Amino acid sequence: MWGNAMIRRVNLRNEREVTAVRRFLEQFALTYDAAVDYTVALFKGETMVATGSLAGEVLRNFAVDENYQGEGLTATVISELMREAAARGIYHYFIYTRPAKAHLFTALGFTEIARAEPYAALLESGMGSVDQYCRDISRQIQWLPQGNRAAIIMNANPFTRGHLALIRHSASSHDIILFVVSEDRSLFPYEDRIRLIRDGVAELSNVAVVGGGKYIISAATFPGYFTREEETLTAQTRLDVSLFASRIAPALGIGARYVGEEPYCGVTAAYNQAMADILPACGIALHVMPRAAVEGDIISASKVRDAVRRDDWVQVQQMVPDTTLEYLRSLQAQPIIDRIKHSDSRH
Repeated sequence: MWGNAMIRRVNLRNEREVTAVRRFLEQFALTYDAAVDYTVALFKGETMVATGSLAGEVLRNFAVDENYQGEGLTATVISELMREAAARGIYHYFIYTRPAKAHLFTALGFTEIARAEPYAALLESGMGSVDQYCRDISRQIQWLPQGNRAAIIMNANPFTRGHLALIRHSASSHDIILFVVSEDRSLFPYEDRIRLIRDGVAELSNVAVVGGGKYIISAATFPGYFTREEETLTAQTRLDVSLFASRIAPALGIGARYVGEEPYCGVTAAYNQAMADILPACGIALHVMPRAAVEGDIISASKVRDAVRRDDWVQVQQMVPDTTLEYLRSLQAQPIIDRIKHSDSRH
C-alpha cells in the first residue's frame, strides 16, 4: 500500500491482467513489451493509475495516469521494481524513456547516458556505469597504441571469411578495438564466438578483441536487434550509436568505425544508416566495406548456418576460416550443429 494506492504484482500468465496493463499503456501511445520478468501496477480502488515492468536489468513499460502525476507514483513503481531486481541479485538498472520525461528519472538518482531525439533517452543507476565499463576496456587494451584507433563491432555467429576480410582491411590502416556482442541470444554462445574471433585474428598484432558487454548492442541498449520490434527500430539503432559516439569512443580514443555493407538484414541496414547519420557529426569517420564474396556469392554468417543445415560442408569451407571450420567439425560444436538444424533463427 502506498498512500491510498494499492500496489499489485501482475500475473504475467493471466491474459486478463496483462491486457489491462496493455490497454492502460495504450492511453499514452505506449506499447506493452511482453518480454518482461515482472510487472507491477498501482490501483486506486479498481482503477489502474500507474505501471512498470522489469526485464533483466531494464526497467520499462512505465506510465502514470496524468490525474495523479506529481504524487510520487513513478518513484513508488521504480522502488518496487528495484526491490524485486535486488531479490533476483540485480543491482544495476537501465531505463528507457522519452527525452521529455528523462528529468523525472534523473530526479530519482538515474544518470542519462545517451539520447536519440526525438525518440528515446537511456538512463542508468546502481552498481556499475558506462564510465566504469570504459575504464575496464581501457585496461584491457592498454597495450594498443593511442592516436590511430578504430572500432569494429560484430556478433560473428559464426566467424566467417567475410568478418576476417573486414578486420584485415581495417587493421591495415588503424589499430583495431574489436567489440564482440556479448548477449547470449545467438545460436553460437558468446564464449565460443569470441574465442573463434581471437583464434581467427591471432596473426594480426594490432587487433584487440574485447567483449561488448551491456553497452554495445545488448538487450539493455538494443533489444530490437534480437526481437525485431520494427516499430522501435529507429529509436534503438540511433540510441545505441549515440551511446557509442558520445561516451565510448571518446573514452577509448576511437576515431573511426568500420562496417560491412548490409544487403539483406533490415535491422543491420538500419543500424548502418544510424551510424552514417550520427558518427561523422561526432567526429568519427565511418568506413563501409563491400561484403566479401566467394564466386560472386556474398559471404554471411546466415549462409554458413544454412549450409550447415544442408550438410553442405563444401560451401561451409569456402565461407569460414580454417579455425572456424575446425571448431564446426569438433565434438564440442555438435550440440550447436544440432541446434542449427532445428532452428531458422536469423541469430
